[in-house]
Amino acid sequence: MIKKKIIITATALSALLFINCSSDDDDSERGNWQERSVFDGVPRSNIAGFTIGDYGYMGTGYDGDDYLSDFWQYDIEGDYCVQKADFPGVPRSSAKGFAIDGKGYVGTGFDGDNELADFWQYNPDSNTWIQKADFAGGPRRAVVAFGTAGHGYVGTGYDGDNDKKDFWMYDPALDNWEELVGFGGDKRRDATSFEIDGLIYLGTGVSNGQYLTDFWRFDPADASWTRLNDLNEEDDYSIVRSNAVGFGLNGLGYVVAGYNLGALSSTWEYDPFTDEWENITALEATARQDAIQFETGSRAFVLLGRSNSLYLDDAYEIFPQEEYDDED
Repeated sequence: MIKKKIIITATALSALLFINCSSDDDDSERGNWQERSVFDGVPRSNIAGFTIGDYGYMGTGYDGDDYLSDFWQYDIEGDYCVQKADFPGVPRSSAKGFAIDGKGYVGTGFDGDNELADFWQYNPDSNTWIQKADFAGGPRRAVVAFGTAGHGYVGTGYDGDNDKKDFWMYDPALDNWEELVGFGGDKRRDATSFEIDGLIYLGTGVSNGQYLTDFWRFDPADASWTRLNDLNEEDDYSIVRSNAVGFGLNGLGYVVAGYNLGALSSTWEYDPFTDEWENITALEATARQDAIQFETGSRAFVLLGRSNSLYLDDAYEIFPQEEYDDED
């Protein structure tokens, strides 16, 4: 039997019921999502990207047939996409990106045969790429990566044989990597992180077939890790998952969508002062994993991803403090 890939655009999806395999019973009336312009490129999942100013940048990924290398700029204020210079490395999925001081970085990933370690710098002013020092932790995919305080950080992931828990810091001035010590969490792949007031919060992911519950705060000032309440600390929490997106917004953290025995659409809000979570309105769209997010500190978006073999090209902005409105 010949298997055919299913690609449905956001326009076609509007005629369908939302697919939501989440086990969360979301009866929250706080939090509202509004649909934004559909992505101009091919629907895909496992995209790498970063935010610089009022622009989100995204590229690579997998569309169900091919590993991709095209690269796009999303104009947050204008709500439209512009294609940019292709990512020059091997086409891939499960890569990660971060931004440091006005430049973007994309690396690691999987090309269908091998995990990868190469890293590249993108200059948005000249629309050019330059290859940088390979990730010193070795080839891997499904890592956590973030840029903060003038440095990049990459850790965890899967190297083809083993889930990982090591963390490395990238210095763009020296173009080198330094291994950090002190992370006491479990090995994991497909975890997520977000930043609040210069601190990084990390959790979720999967290892040895188990969804992980530990949750951590990283302080880049002294490279220290602090364990926080587990993600299943309360009986009514259902935050545990992999392949989600995370972002910080107006002093709070968010984990959206992902996978746990099926694609999810639930949205969880984290308060760093109380170390507690609240379930707010789920993503008002098809449940998904392997999406991408952009955030500016005051605005945040969730785009693309997949639900089983359905690859997506839609985009949504969250307004977490607004009342849910099913008419917009």
